[in-house]
Amino acid sequence: QLRLVESGGGLVQPGGSLRLSCTAPTSFSRYAIGWFRQAPGKEREGVACISWRGDNTYYTTSVKGRATISRDYAKNTAYLEMENLKPEDTAIYLCTAEERITNIRDMCETTAFHVLDAWGQGTQVTVAS
Repeated sequence: QLRLVESGGGLVQPGGSLRLSCTAPTSFSRYAIGWFRQAPGKEREGVACISWRGDNTYYTTSVKGRATISRDYAKNTAYLEMENLKPEDTAIYLCTAEERITNIRDMCETTAFHVLDAWGQGTQVTVAS
């Protein structure tokens, strides 16, 4: 039963960059972590996921090369760094944690969101000039 809190969103110029943070009050070191996003009128989609060991990552095609997911176990925090942001990146970004997932590709590609253990409330990212 994790409580996740996202931060770092805001208004960013096209081509800009930002770093989103996902933090928990207790350790989530044994949980895989995922960043998802949802824009109005669109389905929620996985952006980037990282294994509980931190040794495997997965990125959706649209952000590959522009995004980096990482985690800091000492701070109970996971990050999503994005650069060269585009208007189509505009969405609310949410983080999720799952302790039973063994395949992070499956985690990021899932549409069965209820199977994931915990979600934050999200942070809004708006890319516009």
